[in-house]
Amino acid sequence: MVPQDLPKWFIAKARSVTAKRAKTVIDHVLEHGHITTEELKNPYGYNHPPRAARDVREQGVPLETFRIAGSDGRSIGAYRFADPSKIRAGILAGRKAFSKGLKEALSQRSGCKCGLCLTGYEARYLQVDHRVPYEVGGEGKGESDPGEFQLICGSCNRAKSWSCEHCTNWTKKLDSKVCTTCYWASPGSYKHIAMRPVRRLELVWTEQEVANFDRLSKAARKRGQSLPEFIKACLREKQP
Repeated sequence: MVPQDLPKWFIAKARSVTAKRAKTVIDHVLEHGHITTEELKNPYGYNHPPRAARDVREQGVPLETFRIAGSDGRSIGAYRFADPSKIRAGILAGRKAFSKGLKEALSQRSGCKCGLCLTGYEARYLQVDHRVPYEVGGEGKGESDPGEFQLICGSCNRAKSWSCEHCTNWTKKLDSKVCTTCYWASPGSYKHIAMRPVRRLELVWTEQEVANFDRLSKAARKRGQSLPEFIKACLREKQP
């Protein structure tokens, strides 16, 4: 959908966004009809294009992803405005900022550990995350139900973003119930990861444990295996 096909109220909503990264994307799409991942990196300098696109969506302006030929002829990602008629109630208003009180409550509940990799961090390094992505479920019950949120580290947040944005539930179905049974929303009890039959175990070695990790890595190299392959083999050998 090119800008001239968009209703005036939608364009006005898009132009009202002032957040820098989201506004950069919106202004480019309004002028050119779409923006590619190449263009986000150069000239704009955004090395994580999905994050820039997500910023726009979080402001209540829907984008859709498609493929296009890049400067070298290879297929690359690109973003354009989605059909305004598909906007669901509550989404267009844009994402609300999280309160300090919510983060403090989540920090106390989690012990300042990432909800996915369980690594301990100072609270300032953890980010409040909607268990069900905002783009799928909107604000839900909001802060009145802290259980709809979790604290996760930046690394896990990026991994979740990439996985969710490539999930068919995100791109087509938009069913919140599907998200609630996903690893990214319920790592302690889940049925799938982005609608794929996958099981995932996050293992992090810290401080004194690093020496154990190094020993495992050395043993894996001797066997000519990657570390995950080696650990799986060890577990199989120990099974009764």
